[in-house]
Amino acid sequence: MLQNVAAVLLDGVHPFELGVVCEVFGVDRSDNGLPVYDFAVVSAEGPALATHVGGLSVSTPYGLDRLEEADLIAVPAGSDFVRREYPPRLLEALVRAVERGTRVLSVCSGVFVLGAAGLLDGRRCAVHWHHARELARQYPRAVVEPDVLYVDEDPVITSAGTAAGIDACLHLVRKEQGPEVANRIARRMVVPPHRDGGQAQYIERPLPRAACDTVGEVLAWMEQHLDQEVTVEQLAARAHMAPRTFARRFQQETGTTPYRWILRQRVLLAQHLLEATDETMDTIAWRTGFGTAAALRHQFTRALGTTPNAYRRAFRGPQAA
Repeated sequence: MLQNVAAVLLDGVHPFELGVVCEVFGVDRSDNGLPVYDFAVVSAEGPALATHVGGLSVSTPYGLDRLEEADLIAVPAGSDFVRREYPPRLLEALVRAVERGTRVLSVCSGVFVLGAAGLLDGRRCAVHWHHARELARQYPRAVVEPDVLYVDEDPVITSAGTAAGIDACLHLVRKEQGPEVANRIARRMVVPPHRDGGQAQYIERPLPRAACDTVGEVLAWMEQHLDQEVTVEQLAARAHMAPRTFARRFQQETGTTPYRWILRQRVLLAQHLLEATDETMDTIAWRTGFGTAAALRHQFTRALGTTPNAYRRAFRGPQAA
């Protein structure tokens, strides 16, 4: 059961990533019929912790002993997590937690703490693309997936950047307490109720500047013309490349193919329009480039596991059509 949640902090914690965990699990939403978690912020390094924001600190009365009763331990990101050493008592507490069946969840660079505890060995894991190479170097027994939002290798759940931490937390709520609870929490937070963990991050790779600029311009153009049908040949011509060269460069910079990238962006735009507007399915299908409501429904369901109408109702309430 998901009832008792602890967020464990170290010096240099990032307030936003901590806020992600607090917002999902630390807010009393019982007025909306939602579960209330026994939530605590735990310090691994004394009662007062500095953050990476100048002048902002966090204090808490809870120490590492509080982790022993948690069903879920969340590890937010922090400054220098990529290269610092961690308190042995914290690493031992995380290992004991996993051994007794407690879940651990990292947000962004918090995954390095899990790696130091040996919890990534033999497991797939996610991290912000910026840290993926270093994570793989430090923990070669981990299976780093550098271009996904989150990975659920129960009882270890890892997520990429800040927003992906929200996705991972809501995924766990959905898994444990059902889609209705997760969707209602998402609605209160005004965030999409579900993004699949396998969805790619936007990745910048350290390629020559001219090549990045060229592909970046094509990406920007594609985002503004999702309603149009385009071919790889047309995109390659816009980038002044041969089609095969363009396809290879596109894969390197985005981690996916042009077709899959456009499809993801169209689904994301459809999600936004379903959440924020009252436009009809035909209009949304036209604006997103799917053409027909039937094609929108097919691709949306394939990507998210739910229909556009069901998504709109889940996000905006049963009165939404």
